[in-house]
Amino acid sequence: MKQQREKRNFGLLVLGLLLVAAPSAASAMHIMEGYLPKGWALFWFAMFIPFFVLGLRKLNKLMHKGKDIKLLLGLVAAFTFCLSALKIPSVVGRCSHPTGVGLGTVLFGPLPMVVIGAVVLLMQALLLAHGGLTTLGANGFSMAVAGPFATYGIYKLLTKLNVSKKWALFMGAFLGDLVTYAVTSTQLGLAFPGTEGFSVAIAKYLSIFMLTQLPIAVGEGILTVLVYNWIVENKDQLQLDADQEKEVSL
Repeated sequence: MKQQREKRNFGLLVLGLLLVAAPSAASAMHIMEGYLPKGWALFWFAMFIPFFVLGLRKLNKLMHKGKDIKLLLGLVAAFTFCLSALKIPSVVGRCSHPTGVGLGTVLFGPLPMVVIGAVVLLMQALLLAHGGLTTLGANGFSMAVAGPFATYGIYKLLTKLNVSKKWALFMGAFLGDLVTYAVTSTQLGLAFPGTEGFSVAIAKYLSIFMLTQLPIAVGEGILTVLVYNWIVENKDQLQLDADQEKEVSL
């Protein structure tokens, strides 16, 4: 009876996440299709591809660990897709959104999230008109590489400093979100320096993003902790314990 209830709750959680991502008119902060000059678009693809290849190898190893890991990977992918598909109006007339990569990063390490993040961005570009195909390398590098690696490094550092797991997870997701937009600001500033130069352009983009991204990052951190706690509470069903968590991490 308890197992059936846990399975039902798990299904409801996944369904709720999927419903949150219902398509609507998009103007999200993923760098849109055709926005970057060709040279910069190719540059960011070249930067992203090595991480993607390494992520495929790591993900392939995880997929052979059993159906429970596959189930958890599916939940992580749904969580990432739904959070990063949310569009919250910005005071500057655009939209901000969470990244959703923190949960999977803590559970599996940053490399699998490179692949999951790339698939999420591809699906959003094709189905929701978020981002684009030509900017997939740039968006992938900021959200699926910089964000997860920042989250992982912060989380591990804080746990080594004996910070509680809850706060380490929150800070990892919170700061990982902000690092994603710092990298996006850098990408845009480098591509469009204007007459004032790269540094001023990057600072301008970053200041615009941070107006709405700071509270969003706080919300993402809280939600990541809540979902992680739910997974831990149902670890008997998901077969996730401390030893397995350490094993699947990078």
